[in-house]
Amino acid sequence: MAERLFLRLDDDPLHGPESAVPAGALSAFAVDAALRGHVSHIMLYRENFAAGQEMRERVLPDGAVRLVFNFGDAPFVGDGQGQVLEAIGASTAPVVVRMRRRVEGLSVTLRPGAAAALLGLPAGEIGGTAVPLDALWRGEGMALLERMTDAPDDAARVAMLQAALQRRLGDGNLAGNAVAMQAARLIAGSGGRRPLREVAAAVGVGERRLQQLFHAHVGVSPRAWSRLARMRGCLRALRQQPSPTWAELALESGFYDQSHLVNEFRALCGVTPTEFLDQAVSGSSKTAG
Repeated sequence: MAERLFLRLDDDPLHGPESAVPAGALSAFAVDAALRGHVSHIMLYRENFAAGQEMRERVLPDGAVRLVFNFGDAPFVGDGQGQVLEAIGASTAPVVVRMRRRVEGLSVTLRPGAAAALLGLPAGEIGGTAVPLDALWRGEGMALLERMTDAPDDAARVAMLQAALQRRLGDGNLAGNAVAMQAARLIAGSGGRRPLREVAAAVGVGERRLQQLFHAHVGVSPRAWSRLARMRGCLRALRQQPSPTWAELALESGFYDQSHLVNEFRALCGVTPTEFLDQAVSGSSKTAG
């Protein structure tokens, strides 16, 4: 059974050069100004598979919460088929999805803090899992999906979606979210190397409070966010060093040694570094869009 990679780093318009998604299968849409503080990316996916064909796609984690609206056949995750509407919690583990028949839908990547505002619950409550979005939105999600399904084109669908998200945003107290977002940026900016006690001090809270804020607004712990930031820095470096000296790359990326790098690759990507490169090279479309 075929398996391909999917990786998207923050500055990739659609996906990274390691991803083997066919050209034209994905489209990105501009986020309205009113939503940019809550939504980082809106992507439409559309792909058809022959009868009896199944594609496995290994999606590498980025620690984001996502909203997914399926118009076609929802991909399978594990033994069960995905939901038509779902909120996917932040995770540090890769997910292998299995796609069949006609796959089509919209994926909304949320910024830290948006889960509480748009879903009405702390981000950590859905960490590492997927929950029915229609239940959280009390029936409004399915009504929105039906309207989008009947829309005349993709642009109209996205416009409906963004209008619905804007209506759901409240005027609640976002002070804690602002602190969590600042801390998340500091950690990401350091490639996961900055000690958490320094990050907590820089945003004016204690380490325990930082843990609480990350549970509420990010969905993973500060330590897990640091691990993801370090790995993503390593993945960026691999784009510049396609034939790396692993021991040197490990130290440059903030790992203790090569063994630490290999263990983190297995935990966060589900493959070893060399297996990752083999898959990236053998199946890559070599295009970021």
